[in-house]
Amino acid sequence: MTWSTRELAELSGTTVNTIRHYHRLGLIEEPERRYNGYKQYEVRHLISLLRIRRLTDLGVPLAQIGSDSDFGPDLLRQIDADLATQVDRLVRARADIAVILRDGAPADAPAGFESVAPRLSASDHSLIHVFAQLYDESTMNDLQRMVEADTDPISAEIDALPPDADERTRQSLAERLAPALARHLLDHPWLNDPARHLSPGKHVSRQTFVDAVVALYNPAQLDVLTRAASLAQQHLQVKDGVDAPTPRRGDRPR
Repeated sequence: MTWSTRELAELSGTTVNTIRHYHRLGLIEEPERRYNGYKQYEVRHLISLLRIRRLTDLGVPLAQIGSDSDFGPDLLRQIDADLATQVDRLVRARADIAVILRDGAPADAPAGFESVAPRLSASDHSLIHVFAQLYDESTMNDLQRMVEADTDPISAEIDALPPDADERTRQSLAERLAPALARHLLDHPWLNDPARHLSPGKHVSRQTFVDAVVALYNPAQLDVLTRAASLAQQHLQVKDGVDAPTPRRGDRPR
């Protein structure tokens, strides 16, 4: 008994295009044609097709399937490990989707920032994506907490700042932003030297961070951030001076 391509596809539970694809890969030989030009597939073609379907169902890549391929325990164990990795990725993806739907976040929200993503500016959103590639998990957790705690409307003002903002506006924003930056520096000392918290094995540097910031923020915004960072450091220095005990006359070091 012989079958046409369509009949073979129906019998094996696949498609005509899949069979043609297997022909192109050399996994199934081309059958003889009938007098009318139609291909006539035989039992051996059906068996080859069912064999390929079984192997692909197990996760064997088509590139590894051939008449002389070895599908021993070592290969199957490797395939099983690859499948386990895929399952973990799919479980994480489903969990992330659930959070995105719950918080009404955009689909491309950085992982862990779904709850605050709707109020992030496009630049902040992009920068967090870059940070996720640069910094280790504990650093990203700290950044998440900082963003969640940031409800000051000044952030929106800086986001809307035009490139040609005047001097008075820039200085005012910097002065208002500085106290929050100072608190972050106190709570998260790594901000003073973020390069030390780069993810191991990443071929990145401090310049990567600088390049990303310069590319994402306009000159006025960068100026405000620079001024605010300088003022924050001044706040900390003043605080250190106030908090340090003043030696009294007659006191001696112990």
